[in-house]
Amino acid sequence: MLGWFPGHMNKARRQILEALPEIDVVIEVLDARLPYSSANPMLAELTRHKPVLKILSRADLADSERTREWTAHFDAQPDTRALAVTTTQARELKRIPKLCHALAGQIRADRDVRVMVMGIPNVGKSTLINGLAGRSIAKTGNEPAVTKRQQQVRIGGRVALTDTPGVLWPKIEDQASAFRLAASGAIRDTAIDYVEVALVTAAELARRYPEALKARYRLETLPAYAPHPEAERVEADGPQPLDLLAIAGFDGHAILGEIASKRGGLRAGGTIDFHRGAEVLLHELRDGKLGRITLETPADIPEPETAFEAEDGAAPSDSA
Repeated sequence: MLGWFPGHMNKARRQILEALPEIDVVIEVLDARLPYSSANPMLAELTRHKPVLKILSRADLADSERTREWTAHFDAQPDTRALAVTTTQARELKRIPKLCHALAGQIRADRDVRVMVMGIPNVGKSTLINGLAGRSIAKTGNEPAVTKRQQQVRIGGRVALTDTPGVLWPKIEDQASAFRLAASGAIRDTAIDYVEVALVTAAELARRYPEALKARYRLETLPAYAPHPEAERVEADGPQPLDLLAIAGFDGHAILGEIASKRGGLRAGGTIDFHRGAEVLLHELRDGKLGRITLETPADIPEPETAFEAEDGAAPSDSA
């Protein structure tokens, strides 16, 4: 479970609540490589009475077959449409104003459709807004939480956009989602142990995209999971974390060690620099160098257990 709720995110949540009554449609920007994990359950709770357009950004980096599964999944939900785009391609964004009007329904002819753009950090919200506006308005960057305050802009097609800062939720309960978010760069590399993220990611890639992983790093085999010696230690108190390597079924330690040894991570005496392997794997995954990859499918959505709980005004968790 990852606790992460900096003060500016708490402020953004309050600003969203204040602005929502005047909003007709919500655009939620998701990462097409992890549409479930990049969907903020807090935002879903805040906007549950508004029609939503799910924009699956970075579609050029995602597995196109999996993206079709996700758009069908979202389109089947009430008052919801989904559109997969590459946010830097203006021609792919032309459908968005029409979809917003369709979702808004009947509004006065003399005013724009009022749309609020939401999403977690680093999913491409600002790039989307700049593409819709046809000019640079929102600040962009390959780091989480670039947008710090709400911004408003009118675009073509009689649509008025309100941008919001990227907002994560107080606690990421789903461990698998936390690791996928870390692998994609949606949360800072210091939020979860960097090497552990790469170990889990290597095992997941071996399960989902074995040929791409072997081809990129010239791996002859993908070793099956074997418990790491330190996994035998049992903590005395508290719930035990999921063994994500065991769930994936592949030995992330062995795979990451091979990657490190082939990419400058073999040190004197045969010692493996796992941090070097982590840098190579995670940077190349984020840059699309392993090919078009999606880290989850609708079948990976866990069965609901408890609803998201967060009282307005509750004290935020310590930031990671």
